[in-house]
Amino acid sequence: MSNIKNKLAVFDFDSTLMDGETIEIIASELGLQKEVANITQRAMNGELDFFDSLTYRVSLLKGIKEARVNEICHSLPYMNGAKDTIKELKSLGYTVVCFSGGFKNATEYAKNILGYDADFSNILHTREGILTGQVGGEMMFSDSKGEMLKKLQSLLGISEQNTIAIGDGANDLSMFRYAHTRVAFCAKQILKQNATHCIEEKDLTKLLKIIPQ
Repeated sequence: MSNIKNKLAVFDFDSTLMDGETIEIIASELGLQKEVANITQRAMNGELDFFDSLTYRVSLLKGIKEARVNEICHSLPYMNGAKDTIKELKSLGYTVVCFSGGFKNATEYAKNILGYDADFSNILHTREGILTGQVGGEMMFSDSKGEMLKKLQSLLGISEQNTIAIGDGANDLSMFRYAHTRVAFCAKQILKQNATHCIEEKDLTKLLKIIPQ
């Protein structure tokens, strides 16, 4: 058991590991980027219930071909420094995980590029290769990230003291509750107020100056 890593780093995906919001980029296929972006903004500010906002935004994606969604999700712009930061964290003994209220199409693909150990996100429901406008998965609610973090800490035997969480929006608040080091990355005010550290520049390598070595 001595080879098990005893530190945990949990990253949000959209606007943290990835420079943008996946759902907005997909919505642009239907000319709905502005409407979806407005709802996303309000949800990340904590003004809207996360579940309600997610299910409504996904309903607007109905009719897009799954193959096109995958093309989009496989060509997303990753945040400056994401790959190098994850590599360094792993060399320091961290298990690195991605929690996303977004979609498996993006996080599972990015896992192999950015090098994190596991991803937990949501699944866009399809029928005959077309999005139905429905969604389900592991990160559907405002408290999903916190609940999953508690499970991982228990499973891996990692303490809150040895956990760091990095995110940008209101749905990251729940995982902040169980992390000793809480980093708001180019974040909404509601998250900054609950953070131990704030990074205001789009450069994830800044995290390496913050984390406990």
